Amino acid sequence: MFEIAEIIIVLAVFLVLYRTIVGPRFFDRALAANVMGTKTVVLLVLIGFVYARPHFLDIALVYALINFIATLAILKYRESLGLD
Repeated sequence: MFEIAEIIIVLAVFLVLYRTIVGPRFFDRALAANVMGTKTVVLLVLIGFVYARPHFLDIALVYALINFIATLAILKYRESLGLD
């Protein structure tokens, strides 16, 4: 059951990857990249649960924080350029 969920999440990542590459605006691309990071966190948690590795939860938490900070940094940099 969890393996099916993992496969569905990986397929959803590929759909979001399309939006990241083709997105019509910068903010669509930034949001799609953030969604890919969120799906990666969920995938790490599922893999940790399936294989009974609680360390994956710590890795997922750190990855989520890095993803959040990186998204804020990219958007702040874009704002400082005045390209809105």
